[in-house]
Amino acid sequence: MIKDKVAIVTGASSGIGYATALALAKEGAKVAIAARRTNLLDKLQKEISQKGGQSLVCSCDVTKRKECESLVDATVKKWGRLDILVNNAGIMPLSFVKNLKVDEWEQMVNVNIKGVLFCTAAAIPHMIKQNSGHIVNISSVAGRIVFVAGSVYCATKYAVRAFSEGLRQELSTRNNIRVTTIEPGIVATELTNTITDKSLEAFVKHSKTIEALQASDIANAIVFAVNSPSHVNVNEILIRPTTQER
Repeated sequence: MIKDKVAIVTGASSGIGYATALALAKEGAKVAIAARRTNLLDKLQKEISQKGGQSLVCSCDVTKRKECESLVDATVKKWGRLDILVNNAGIMPLSFVKNLKVDEWEQMVNVNIKGVLFCTAAAIPHMIKQNSGHIVNISSVAGRIVFVAGSVYCATKYAVRAFSEGLRQELSTRNNIRVTTIEPGIVATELTNTITDKSLEAFVKHSKTIEALQASDIANAIVFAVNSPSHVNVNEILIRPTTQER
């Protein structure tokens, strides 16, 4: 059960992270909400408080290892433990490889892969000590299917999926730490706002014609996984809009 558990949600300033923090708080979890845009976190904290929940606002750039460590330390200092880590922070500046947006490739690797690694590294010593915990990593349908202009993004999401399975094999049977990978299809969030490749304007326009998933749909999937009985390890949830073909 989620009630009275302590959770961290990264990338909580908008989209899936925002909705997940709300959903976990509604279920009775104490939630550390982390992102760079702390003004938006203040809004989230007020919303959680109005619903009777508890939260902790933490400024965190997941590409910086020390900030990830500080996030976990602050959470444990406030509530004495850490039960749930939702590695949600991610970016998706899609582009054709030939356009050589190497800075954007590096940024995706730093946020989408290193951010997951840094937060997980900070969290697992506490979970191992407790002999319990649940790590939820947000991958994507792009972690299963590669598409044109998504080469680097897909690579980062494949990495998250592979890392999650390795974590499961290592930690679930030995330390009672469950691991879940969430793989959303098209979701109505800010994710496409990071695309700077002008040749993808048609792609972005088309993606907005599909009845997308809502951030709350993904949050509900996360709650389902985390709320499952302790002997149940929901390893992967792939969730697409009904009208999304691939």
